[in-house]
Amino acid sequence: MSKAWEIENFLTEKNNQLFVGGVSAVALAKEFGTPLFVFSEARIKQNIERLQRAGNFIDCALKVCYAAKANSNMAILRTVKDANCDLEVNSGGELWKALKVGFRGEQLIFNGTSKEVWEIENAIVAEVYAIQVDSLFELSLIDETARRLNKRARVSLRLVPEIETNTHSGLQTALLTSKFGMMPAEALTAFQTYKDSEFLDLCGVHLHIGSQNPASEPYSQALKTLFESLEKIYLETGLKLAHLNLGGGFPVNYLRDNSHEVEFPQAQREMFAADFEPADAIKNAWHSVKEAARVSNAENLLENLTLLIEPGRSVISDAGVCLTTVRNRKERPLKNEQLTVNNEPLKSSDLSLSAVNCPLSIDNWLLTDAGFNILLSMETYKWYYHLISAERAGAAHNFPYKLAGPLCDGGDVYFDIEGAARLPDYRLLPENVQPNEVLALLNCGAYSIAQMFQYNGRFLPSVVLVKASGEVELIRRRAGFENLITNDVW
Repeated sequence: MSKAWEIENFLTEKNNQLFVGGVSAVALAKEFGTPLFVFSEARIKQNIERLQRAGNFIDCALKVCYAAKANSNMAILRTVKDANCDLEVNSGGELWKALKVGFRGEQLIFNGTSKEVWEIENAIVAEVYAIQVDSLFELSLIDETARRLNKRARVSLRLVPEIETNTHSGLQTALLTSKFGMMPAEALTAFQTYKDSEFLDLCGVHLHIGSQNPASEPYSQALKTLFESLEKIYLETGLKLAHLNLGGGFPVNYLRDNSHEVEFPQAQREMFAADFEPADAIKNAWHSVKEAARVSNAENLLENLTLLIEPGRSVISDAGVCLTTVRNRKERPLKNEQLTVNNEPLKSSDLSLSAVNCPLSIDNWLLTDAGFNILLSMETYKWYYHLISAERAGAAHNFPYKLAGPLCDGGDVYFDIEGAARLPDYRLLPENVQPNEVLALLNCGAYSIAQMFQYNGRFLPSVVLVKASGEVELIRRRAGFENLITNDVW
């Protein structure tokens, strides 16, 4: 019987071990050391194909632009390019990496709130598909730069339409309290001001409702908002826009294995377990726009239109696994009332720990070599990554442990020290886990290696890519002592 966390042809249990793309995770840990990030080329391409499928359900062109910020390792970008997927970049650095790996300017869109002049210059020279404009000031800066270069810049204005979703507060990007975008009225003013510009091609409007959205309905509201802006711009200026950019934020099911489900408040549970087909969300959103266009007799505005999306997490998150080794264990006494589920005292009969074999008066601690220096979201967003034993993947996972990382920092733990019930207090693993056992954190391909840093002088880990052929490719070398001082001047 398959495990809930298994994904066909990607994450499987064989001979009691975890296999990633047909390769033993334990063997990979032995060869490359831990912590170790393992990515699947086939899973990345499968996720992209799943998103591209939305093009079959709309009668306009679809441009899928992977959000490089989620993971911009060069081999990952190469894999995305080979899957016939375009790219969204957020800095001059990401733009440089994209061009270096072989993306053409027309395949790129450039986001960001604080673009410097040199970044704008490079984007214009590269002839990117669109620079997503964050403010009226930025638009004037792009105009000034394009004039100096004597080139025309394609631009799309980012709106903040006040659309709320039931995701993490830090992932809300379409509210007035968000730092992103401009008000629709400001955008209209910009189109009126620059409609006849020789150096600005105002070709689209853009919004992003946030990430890990648990419901698909807000995408219909968002696309309808974009169409209403497109229609108003046409009526006020005569400009017919070439594209609408719906952003990304499509969710990943982090709770496929529901063993910890009861320990999350309902809103958290719904967010982490969010799981819907992006193609369905886009199909429904397009249908609502088609109806709006029919009612307002503006169907001509949808002719020759391109719809853009910017998926990041939904491409790369569940394609990555972090292998970590238990380096230390200890026991601590505690009182029963310290054990809680949903802030209520835990009883031995509670569902999530009903099969435990340890006395509730003892805390069993496991200290691993993977901390928030390589999984920053576990600290900043209290993000949940499901944990299993890579060496005993087929065994019953019913023994509770307190998990922590290696950093000299009290916040470097796999639970919520503030007691806000955002993460489970305990992780369930096989009984009698000892030092040197290899564990695996699942669904952590997004915003992990892109954000890791050398806190405590920890070496940044190796990263490998399991090719569709089963070949294992080293795509980032493990750091060493010299890497700790690469840019230091002393």
